[in-house]
Amino acid sequence: MVKTADAVIVGGGCVGTSALFHLAALGTTNTVLLEASSLGSGSTSKAAGGIRMQHDDVVNTRLALRSLQEFTRFEQLTGTPIDFKQVGYLFLLDNDHDFAAFTRAAAAQRELGIPTEILSIDAVREMVPQIYVEDVVGATFCPWEGFAAPEAVVQGYASAARRLGAEIRVGSLVVEILTDGAGVSGVRLEGETISTRSVVIAAGVGSADLARPLGFELPVHGEARTIFYSSQALGVPQSAPLVVDFSTGFYFHREGAGLVFAGRQSDPAELSEPATHRLPAIAEASIESSWWGYYEMSPDHNAMIGQAPVAGLHYATGFSGHGFMQSPAVGEYLAETVRGESTTLDLSSMTADRFVSGQHRTESFVI
Repeated sequence: MVKTADAVIVGGGCVGTSALFHLAALGTTNTVLLEASSLGSGSTSKAAGGIRMQHDDVVNTRLALRSLQEFTRFEQLTGTPIDFKQVGYLFLLDNDHDFAAFTRAAAAQRELGIPTEILSIDAVREMVPQIYVEDVVGATFCPWEGFAAPEAVVQGYASAARRLGAEIRVGSLVVEILTDGAGVSGVRLEGETISTRSVVIAAGVGSADLARPLGFELPVHGEARTIFYSSQALGVPQSAPLVVDFSTGFYFHREGAGLVFAGRQSDPAELSEPATHRLPAIAEASIESSWWGYYEMSPDHNAMIGQAPVAGLHYATGFSGHGFMQSPAVGEYLAETVRGESTTLDLSSMTADRFVSGQHRTESFVI
């Protein structure tokens, strides 16, 4: 017997499990999530877990703000704590161009009720005395931001969706998305077919391979990033924000007894220069562990979210490092569109066909 589902979600990361949960919460529970490996095993499990509203594209800010509303009550919604440390993001800006861009963005964020503020250099020194600020032109800070545990978010969404009646299958590789004259007709696995009229592709860097046979391009590619952990806190206070040296991409925050830090450079030797410049004491730190994964990059560093030309096919990929922080709002949006309902947010500008029409909308605040 061929199984029939109201919707099938391909990808068991934070976006896929969020979509599954939101569908179930809206009453659509005859659903199946298919994950080729284990839940959260792709980009989600390698993510730093950052949650911020400081973006230069207002759509990203709205996505993050909507998501923040869910992160702050996540345990109440799902029963799972996510260790959300709302310590804020502190962006250090070492040139006039970047400072002007962040100042403009901060004004737009404040219009949305987000308390992003411009800090003096003295305020930065007081907040994190260990950082070098002599070349810093300005800084921005938002106390609503912080970081949480991506794996906990995935498991929380998955567990809550299961309790509501949704089905999750791990180790289930999708071979092909099937279509007929009316649009999507099913999903073929190895040895099984699931009949459905709605499929959500949320498979990270693997999304392009699922869409291409249907004549639809999702221009997403992987960009490797590595995160490091040192058990030495180097005097950085427990209350310190997540600090970002924007021009170099180096960032760090307290984690347990030590520090998590990373940058655009995956090689520790290459990361050493920007890291020791901004946080001189890190030169003496030992690295106890590290892990790497992919940013799923789009051409303009903005996510691709929408409905494909094939009826019943939905997608969400190419988040360019912002997938975790946007996953609650994106999952809600996908659930609403699958059900044919009006959407809480207007994400019509995020569809992948913007690359065909030349209507790119570049997000430049990428760490």
